[in-house]
Amino acid sequence: MADQHATAPNSADPLRDFSRSHAGILIRLEQLRELAARLGQGGAERRVLRERAQDILSFFRETVIEHHAEEEAALFPAVARSAAAGDEAALVASLAARLTREHRQIEDDWKAIEPALVRLSRGRGADLDAGIVARLCDRYAAHAQFEETGFLPLAARILDPDDQASLALALHLRHSLDRVLGFL
Repeated sequence: MADQHATAPNSADPLRDFSRSHAGILIRLEQLRELAARLGQGGAERRVLRERAQDILSFFRETVIEHHAEEEAALFPAVARSAAAGDEAALVASLAARLTREHRQIEDDWKAIEPALVRLSRGRGADLDAGIVARLCDRYAAHAQFEETGFLPLAARILDPDDQASLALALHLRHSLDRVLGFL
């Protein structure tokens, strides 16, 4: 399921696309927070809960995980390759390591609530741990803020237009390959 806020593979501005992805992910995470609150209040219509859980499951699996993979496989290495040796390269490595660690923490929180969402998506009752949902949403918001204010501006400064075009092409090819393999 493609999302309008997912990284757009046809864009010539991949850094802006990563930023847009964050906005879309934050919107969906607020929907997850609302779902947890509705479950806690009771009385929500089972069909509505099922549909919302299905949407959130699909989005996280197909967009958030893919977004993390693209950053780790394409964005972080591109910036590292273009960084000047010394302090700049060390800073890029440190920031990329932090962001990657945060990806794993976010994904671990997701794994903790995913079984409950699967049960809800199948129309079954489930307890969705509101504490883990809140931590996931808060972690992601802090992660996106750090990336938006720290890493992406640094990447924009380091990556020249040719580097950004190469990154855009790599992302386009990655998406194209995913589509081709999806047809097989």
